[in-house]
Amino acid sequence: MTKTTLFAGAAVAALIAGSAWADNVTVFGPWLGPDQEDVEAVLDGFAAATDHTYSYVGSDSFEQQIRIDAEAGSAPNIAIFPQPGLAANMAEAGFLTPLPEGTAEWVEENYAAGQSWVDLGTYAGPDGEDHLYGFFYKVDVKSLVWYVPENFWDAGYEVPETMEELKALTEQIAADGETPWCIGLGSGGATGWPATDWVEDMMLRTQPPEVYDEWVSNERPFNDPAVVEAIEEFGWFARNDDFVAGGAGAVATTDFRDSPKGLFDAPPQCYMHHQASFIPSFFPEGTMMGEDADFFYFPAYEEKDLGTPVLGAGTLWAITDESDGANALIEYLKTPEAHEIWMARQGFLTPHTGVDPEVFADPALRQMNEILLDATTFRFDASDLMPGAVGAGSFWTGMVDYVGGKDAQAVADDIQSSWDGIK
Repeated sequence: MTKTTLFAGAAVAALIAGSAWADNVTVFGPWLGPDQEDVEAVLDGFAAATDHTYSYVGSDSFEQQIRIDAEAGSAPNIAIFPQPGLAANMAEAGFLTPLPEGTAEWVEENYAAGQSWVDLGTYAGPDGEDHLYGFFYKVDVKSLVWYVPENFWDAGYEVPETMEELKALTEQIAADGETPWCIGLGSGGATGWPATDWVEDMMLRTQPPEVYDEWVSNERPFNDPAVVEAIEEFGWFARNDDFVAGGAGAVATTDFRDSPKGLFDAPPQCYMHHQASFIPSFFPEGTMMGEDADFFYFPAYEEKDLGTPVLGAGTLWAITDESDGANALIEYLKTPEAHEIWMARQGFLTPHTGVDPEVFADPALRQMNEILLDATTFRFDASDLMPGAVGAGSFWTGMVDYVGGKDAQAVADDIQSSWDGIK
């Protein structure tokens, strides 16, 4: 279908000047509803800038359908992957085309922590050689701590800037007779997953990113001392009755959607909550960000000198059926315009250093994006990259066992055994 021209894109004209003709670019992704409207607004900008047309199809069964379409020879020109793991598998099978030459260098120069994004989008092809297949566009941040500013002000607490300060604040709140944290791991059949974010964040704050990567691939086993240390770092917060609302025994049984509500009780049941950028969806109706609730970066240890790592997730765009239009769309995603269109709408973060932050429609998103741009290292959610039986299985249940009192080493041994069982 041909879309109506909504946005000027003169800056893109030179990028697609080599196209032999304008064609229709088919795009398949995971977004439906309001998110589909948002991505189509971006694709409208692409169509206006290049004279290509597009067809977008969204599906809540993207992960299954894209593999079926590729194997049947009916893949779209561009596929939008919610997880790098699936893209890596399809690249190895020969279903993806490497991105245009120079794309890796562009990402290194124009994305904050650029090498991290290149690494996340680089996979072995069917020839066994590594190529850049994925262009990350639209990112989520998980390294956040949520709080109620009024509660902090009334108690005289200050936002910590280092992990040392965060731990000192935790101890101070407990010494004042209050409860520092609300933590909930409950999520029905997925109970335990919020703890994986804690452990992943702690891995990035206690070990270099290379160790994190080795852990994700199991080159470094799950029961390695570095991983056990990260689990115990999580336990420092979650297994102390004085630090958690309801005591440590309530952590596994409290639903993650209910756990932040203690921030808003009068008096507060807790002062801080560690969760990703989506959690305001479960705040009380009418909560005003920046006033009734706010957030700060989950800080790194000053003494370990590991920079400012950020844990998150995101979507990557890959070429599944190469064409002039597909290559032009990847080029378009390099422009600030392609990011600013969605920034002006909702639910969008970007590591692109060339965008105008004033375009963000939501001041909270602008603040989150500053955290993303300040990152020295970005790493994707580890559990999403691990085999499903581990990342969405034994890792979850192991964390429930751990907060229930099981030894961290024993938990890590069990998780490694599950991984050994699928090799």
